Amino acid sequence: MTIACGRISRLCKRIVASSAFAVLCAAAQAQPQPHRPVGRPAAGPAGQSLRERWMAMPPAARQNFQRNAERWLRMSPEERNVMRQRENLRRETIRRETEAALRDSGLRLSPQERAQFESRYIQERRKVEQTLRQQIEAERQQQLPALIQQLKKEFQIDQPTKGPAAKPVESPKSKK
Repeated sequence: MTIACGRISRLCKRIVASSAFAVLCAAAQAQPQPHRPVGRPAAGPAGQSLRERWMAMPPAARQNFQRNAERWLRMSPEERNVMRQRENLRRETIRRETEAALRDSGLRLSPQERAQFESRYIQERRKVEQTLRQQIEAERQQQLPALIQQLKKEFQIDQPTKGPAAKPVESPKSKK
């Protein structure tokens, strides 16, 4: 019995992608996930299975996720460790800033309310950061043509004119 390598490869990619999806979904919750018995399907915050959550994602988000999962598979173990360290640092920074926001608000919340506050803070913070990234990208795209024109002018001035009169000048020392 023979099995085509393409089938196995696709199956492996799907398994890895769904595993990575599960890890990223859990990380996106920014809340410790309760322990669940082995063999039971993972469920999201509203009781959604991973498949339901995957299907609920917009196609562009699915493609982005799949590209990231494939990129992860191509990384060396060292690169993966660097990425994990960066992610841990990012999470720690967000955790500290979330605690500071709660402290600065002056609110006294129950553990459940605190968890909701933290979740909303992280959710709204992502929206703010996404908006800022879009604004910066739009501004960059507006400013790049002028920058290119400025550099074009500077480098055209610095270039010698091309033609028969533009011979390299010999230094007096080279004639000896």
